[in-house]
Amino acid sequence: MHDLTRCVQHPEVSQEGFRSLAVPTYRASTIIYQDGESFAARSQRGFDGYTYGLHGTPTTRTLEAQLTALHNGVRTVLVPSGQMAVALVFLTFLLPGDHVLVPDSAYGPVRNVCRDYLAPRGIDYTLYDPLIGAGIAGLIQDRTRLVWVESPGSGTMEVQDIPAIVGAAKARGVLVGCDNTWCTPLLFKPLDHGCDFAAEALTKYVGGHSDLLLGSITVKDMDLRQRMKEVLRSLGIGVSPDEVALALRGIETMGLRLAHVGRVSESFARRLQQHPLVDRVLHPCLPSCPGHAFWARDIKGSGGVFSIVLKPGAETGLNPALTAMQVFAIGASWGGTRSLIAPMLVKGERTVNPWTHAGTVLRISIGLEQEDDLWADLEGLLAALVPLGAEIPA
Repeated sequence: MHDLTRCVQHPEVSQEGFRSLAVPTYRASTIIYQDGESFAARSQRGFDGYTYGLHGTPTTRTLEAQLTALHNGVRTVLVPSGQMAVALVFLTFLLPGDHVLVPDSAYGPVRNVCRDYLAPRGIDYTLYDPLIGAGIAGLIQDRTRLVWVESPGSGTMEVQDIPAIVGAAKARGVLVGCDNTWCTPLLFKPLDHGCDFAAEALTKYVGGHSDLLLGSITVKDMDLRQRMKEVLRSLGIGVSPDEVALALRGIETMGLRLAHVGRVSESFARRLQQHPLVDRVLHPCLPSCPGHAFWARDIKGSGGVFSIVLKPGAETGLNPALTAMQVFAIGASWGGTRSLIAPMLVKGERTVNPWTHAGTVLRISIGLEQEDDLWADLEGLLAALVPLGAEIPA
C-alpha cells in the first residue's frame, strides 16, 4: 500500500481491555456502509439509525437517551440552541391559518419569532397572562393548535399553573409545550404533568460552563418526534458532536451545581427583601412571587436565577456600580459557574398586564463562587447606587 493511501486510511487497532468513563466524541459527515445493498436501503434505517452525520452520531444519541430518561419521555431531539428548540415546535406544528398562545412573560425572542416570522406567514398568536391558569380555556380558538408555557417566566419569574393549562388545552385537543430551562428535569418534569413537549436550553444548566450552545425537545409521542426530525432533515439543521460532548460532561455535575445555586439564590432572595433599596424580589420561593403556590406544589426546588426590582431612583449610578463589581460578571445567558447580573427591560415589553413597577429590574444568576464573596459584591453594588449623602428611597 502506498504511503499516500496509508495517510488517508486509518489502521484498525484493538480496543480489547479499553473501557473509558468518558463518552467518545464521534465526529462525522459521511457514514460508510459495509456493502452496496445496505447503502441502497439506508432510508429504511429511520431516525434511530445512522445515515449521515447531520442526523446524529453515537455521541448525540447518548445525550438524547440521557435527557429522554430524565424527562420520562420516549425520544429527545437536539437542536443548536434553546431558542431553536422553541422555534422548531412552532415551525413543525403550526401552519398558515393556525393559532398559538404564548405567555406574556416568555423569553423575548419567542415573542419575536411570533411577530416577525409566524404572523407574516398567516399564523396568528395571542399573548396571555401567565397566571391565567384554567382561564386559558376562554382564549382557545378552533384554530388554536398549541399552547406554550414558560415557568418560571423569563426575568419576572411568574410560575404558571401548568396542570390547569394542560387540562384546558387537552379538552380541546390542543398541544402544550413547556420551556423547562429554569427547572431542568431534576426539579420539574413537564411530560409527567401532561405537556407534549419539554424544551430546554442545554446551554444553561446542562452545559453548565458557558461554553456551548445547544437545545433539546423531549416528547412522549413518537409521531411528534418523527415530524420534528423531518423538518430538521429538510432544513439541514444538526448539532455538533463537540458541543454535545461538552453537554455530556456538564450534565454529570448538574445535580450538584443546581442544588448549590438553588440554595444560595433562595438565601439571597430572602435577605434582599430586607434591603432599603430593593422594592421587590422576584423569586418563586417567596410567597410574594406571582405563582408561588404553584412552585410549592409542583416544583422540587429552585434554580439559581431570580430578579430584584430597585426602588424608583435607586438606580442612580447603576452603570458604574455594575462595572465596579468584582465577583459578578455582566452578561446575558446564565447557568454557568460564573455569577452574572444584568439590567432587564420589562416596562413596555408587556402587552397583557402592563408592568407597573417604576424601578429598574436586575436579573441575577448565581454561580459557584464563595457565597460570602457574592453577597459582599451585591452589597457593594447596592451601596454604590445612591450617591454619598443622598437620601435612601422610602
